[in-house]
Amino acid sequence: MKMEELRSIRRELHQIPELGFQEFKTQRYLLDYIASLPQERLRIVTWKTGILVFVEGRKPKRTIGYRADMDGLPIQEKTGYAFSSQHEGKMHACGHDFHMTIALGLLTYFAKHPVNDHLLFVFQPAEEGPGGALPLLQSEEFQRMKPDLMIALHIAPEYPVGTIAVKEGLLFANTSELFIDLKGKGGHAAYPHTANDMVVAASHLIVQLQSIVARNVDPLDSAVVTVGKITGGTRQNIIAADSRIEGTIRTLSASSMDHVKQRIEAVVAGIETSFACQATIDYGANYYQVYNHPAVTNEFMAFLKKEHPSALYECKEAMTGEDFGYMLKEIPGFMFWLGVECEHGLHHEQLMPNEAAIEVAVSTLISYIEWKALQ
Repeated sequence: MKMEELRSIRRELHQIPELGFQEFKTQRYLLDYIASLPQERLRIVTWKTGILVFVEGRKPKRTIGYRADMDGLPIQEKTGYAFSSQHEGKMHACGHDFHMTIALGLLTYFAKHPVNDHLLFVFQPAEEGPGGALPLLQSEEFQRMKPDLMIALHIAPEYPVGTIAVKEGLLFANTSELFIDLKGKGGHAAYPHTANDMVVAASHLIVQLQSIVARNVDPLDSAVVTVGKITGGTRQNIIAADSRIEGTIRTLSASSMDHVKQRIEAVVAGIETSFACQATIDYGANYYQVYNHPAVTNEFMAFLKKEHPSALYECKEAMTGEDFGYMLKEIPGFMFWLGVECEHGLHHEQLMPNEAAIEVAVSTLISYIEWKALQ
């Protein structure tokens, strides 16, 4: 498959970003493309807005799975691309247009050049939220085709094109959304004694949340509690009857995630008592850590050292979250970072990954899967 074709696919997908479980145009685009491929060895199944494509092997001993996520983000694009998002307020700001394009490049090749093993290409919706990997993993459709090995990648703006950054063990953190609603009593700004101010309550809560990691998590472990958004009140001379805090929790261990949540609940209970208010906590989407299985990850790294020595970079773990972790919890496999060399980071309104990385990923993974299928 020529680079020009891959670039064209990426740009077409870039123009139609859709939020989790709303990827209707994206699914239709992918299905139309897949229908153009040789169908003799393909079995295509849809699940919600996702797609599973099973490629029958010639002499199968196992099934090798490859996952690409599909959804975009609620971000107004400011790249200036001629092929910018056509969907107002939505953008492929996390590289899922790259991920899908790479998967289609691999699928195109293996539909025409089948290997000994079965292959399963997973186009997964809702990675950005509310989380598509876990329900897809548990679905009857997936379980019927469940692979023995699972592979995925994520673009990395901080690495040069040609880089494949990977490590065994923990790669991405455990993550959880955090939403806290406080309800008190509103009133006139001139009569604060008759009201119960939830802006003040939220302010105290935010300060206390920042002490949780500093004084409750082992310094040799790592955790983050970030408040990214606060809302409250209606205008400057009215005491707010309610407020809302929105944030995220990241930890390098599952036990630390449980402990941080326990401390959040204790702090919130204290705020309820101190400010005579009602509070509710919603942890939203929770993602399990991405833990690369040592045996298959080291095998992949050894392959890179031999066949693509300049590509391999042994990286450190990151506080990034990815629901692919649920798949690796059940199926041996690994995820790696793909260098795309961009000034702006993931989830940025001006993210412009270098498209040359697409060909790097496709060619590297074709050679790896062909090699693996011979083992």
